[in-house]
Amino acid sequence: MGRRLTLFIMVGMVLGIVVGWAFHALLPEGDPRIAQWADYFKLLPDVFLKLIKMILAPLVFATIVTGIAGMGDSTALGRIGGKALAWFITASLISLGLGLILVNLFKPGIGVGLETATDIGDLHTAELTLRHFILEIFPASPFEAMAENHILQILVFSLFVGVGLTAIGEKGAPIVQGAEALAQLMLQITGYVMRFAPFAVFGALAGVIATRGLGIIVTYGVLVGEFYFAMTLLWVLLFCIGGLFLGKRIVTLFRYIREPLLLSFSTASSEASLPKLFEQLDRFGVPRRISGFILPLGYSFNLDGSMIYMSFAAIFIAQAYGIDVPVMTQILMLLTLMVSSKGIAGVPRASLVVIAATLTQFGLPVEGIALLLGVDTFLDMGRSATNVVGNAVATAVITRSEGMLQPLMDPDADVPHAPAHTVAAGRRGLNIDPEQYER
Repeated sequence: MGRRLTLFIMVGMVLGIVVGWAFHALLPEGDPRIAQWADYFKLLPDVFLKLIKMILAPLVFATIVTGIAGMGDSTALGRIGGKALAWFITASLISLGLGLILVNLFKPGIGVGLETATDIGDLHTAELTLRHFILEIFPASPFEAMAENHILQILVFSLFVGVGLTAIGEKGAPIVQGAEALAQLMLQITGYVMRFAPFAVFGALAGVIATRGLGIIVTYGVLVGEFYFAMTLLWVLLFCIGGLFLGKRIVTLFRYIREPLLLSFSTASSEASLPKLFEQLDRFGVPRRISGFILPLGYSFNLDGSMIYMSFAAIFIAQAYGIDVPVMTQILMLLTLMVSSKGIAGVPRASLVVIAATLTQFGLPVEGIALLLGVDTFLDMGRSATNVVGNAVATAVITRSEGMLQPLMDPDADVPHAPAHTVAAGRRGLNIDPEQYER
């Protein structure tokens, strides 16, 4: 099923571009039928993303609870969490720094004219405050957090549940087994939902191309091309750093995460690939008790694609207006982006919100975001896929550093969730020999 799904997704991408171009080329400009058909096409990815969001909350809750229960002690949880945060902060700084270096080297905004009166839409920059960030971390109700898919809040609640189950010992075994069963159920449902992915990919691309045409890529080709070069370089850096820990197995990791990458790229959504990324990391040898903790944390704090995009875009806008930004100011912008981007959970159009808030803080014209809106969908495809790469590499590296990386499975094999006796053994604090997991 895995190889066929990859093929079908690629076919959906090609057909989406062709059909969208045909509608844009054959119907006269301004014809209301273009918008009507684009809306029909967009219905497919909208349905798919709703199905994905339907899975996310119970899947994240179940995997974190069983993962923490499987660790057996709070020391392991704190150690793994510390490694994860250290990696996330380092990767974010690398992404932001690389974006600043390349945008200053390429200068894609030089000579671009922007109209200062352009409407940039409803960007809720007022919500991007320290108070908002702190309040967004803690759920007032776990049910509300799950209903609204606030991953960070679900993570906090699941941490309390998992640690509490570890503390009460065998009394919590039925709940742990229930969480395992829930995770298995969500994985089964994921398999059903993924069969709709090629149609979602087709609809997403067909809708965008039908409305804007292929010319939108040509018009902003310099910006898009240089940004994708920057992301490609970031991929190389991430995989090279990962290779220091994983050796030749880092190449295998790329092959295993090809489907999550295609899903995120095609739908311009990191969320779309999370259930599939869990499955592929299972097959790569990452125990669910590790990925179930690190991935949800990474989806809130380790957005490498968004990081490089925000630094690239902020300086691009300054260049477009002919504004010279000193090096020290750029470094301050980098640190501002580093901090403020960690509070984007639950904020609409998050990356654009962070950019708008940063531009405002440093006296740069926030209306320059209007230029980005024209190609934001295409840029979002790349940064969503990059977020997947960053979190996959981080999870694999941290697993290897803990000596818990297991032998490879076939990338298309069926993966059952961790059996109850494995979690029970972890909760009893049994020692596991790393040698039995390494090749």
